[in-house]
Amino acid sequence: MLIDIFHDTVCPWCRIGKKHLFDALDQIQQPASIRWHPFLLDNTIPASGYEFRSFMRTRKNIGETELQQMFDYTQKAGKAAGVKLDFNKISLAVNTTLSHQLIAIAPENIKNDIVEAIYKAYFEDNLNLGDIEVIIAIGTAHQLNPRELRRQLTDDAAVDKILAESIFARLNNITSVPFFIINNRVKIDGYHSVEVFLQALNRATLLETSSKIW
Repeated sequence: MLIDIFHDTVCPWCRIGKKHLFDALDQIQQPASIRWHPFLLDNTIPASGYEFRSFMRTRKNIGETELQQMFDYTQKAGKAAGVKLDFNKISLAVNTTLSHQLIAIAPENIKNDIVEAIYKAYFEDNLNLGDIEVIIAIGTAHQLNPRELRRQLTDDAAVDKILAESIFARLNNITSVPFFIINNRVKIDGYHSVEVFLQALNRATLLETSSKIW
């Protein structure tokens, strides 16, 4: 089974959706090949980042009370899914390009682990994903060579590729994340429940089986 996931590494619903999908895959005990695709929510943020709460108030055009209510709701959804989202700890809105580069660089056998480590770095550890040293540290913790990693992360062509992929997603009518495509057939827009993912996975399997019969 092939699953394409469009996400951003500072998107809390992407982390929740990932957890629900992987829980569904565990239930059906079916191996899946995951392809991760970048969807940059805001590439105008500088490497140093912006103050988180003021940035979010402006982005959402809401006041502090409404912002806290939004965080509380999302954090509760994360807890129900089994993932930690500590919005009170996050201090920076960050540029995610480097984090997507690390995912692209990572070998297939550790790519899913790298994604989870990046989510943890932002939502639990309050780390700046726009800081190359942070990204190198994540890669090094997963046995990637730090010198080679620095070279790859500073490659302008690699940066351009991430930007191009993000633009390509929007040009193909993906307007929000998370967004999942299973076996190039079944699409899921949003994080949804484990049950919805189970239904989608079963439908994709049936469609694949039917196409082979015919």
